Amino acid sequence: MGTTDSIEHPILFFDGVCNLCNASVQFVIKRDKRSSLKFASLQSNKAKELLPERLTQEDNLESIVLYQGGQLFEKSTAALMVAKKLTGLWPLLYVFMIVPKFIRDAVYSFIAKNRYKWFGRKDQCMIPSPEMKLRFID
Repeated sequence: MGTTDSIEHPILFFDGVCNLCNASVQFVIKRDKRSSLKFASLQSNKAKELLPERLTQEDNLESIVLYQGGQLFEKSTAALMVAKKLTGLWPLLYVFMIVPKFIRDAVYSFIAKNRYKWFGRKDQCMIPSPEMKLRFID
């Protein structure tokens, strides 16, 4: 997949070894009926190419990152922007953007810091099924 292909669509970067993150990606895929999002792990080559180093360091993988239109969105802002793209009632969650970012991000960070303890982790990044593989970027 060429660079222009991957940049045409927003890319959601996630911690590829986190069980909560992997479940969240699968949740999004099922509800992104227009296939508007592409996915890549924070451990991927594409992450190293597009994201600042602070976001891809192994000891600092505490946020999902949405790369859209050349801009980066992190933590709760990224999650709410993704929810806005989904089918069903999920876009209604975007109303939480009115909550100050420092409050939204504090809740996000609390969950992120405890995600391995609560949900576990894998030894390696998720391997997408053949039908999902087109949505993933390395």
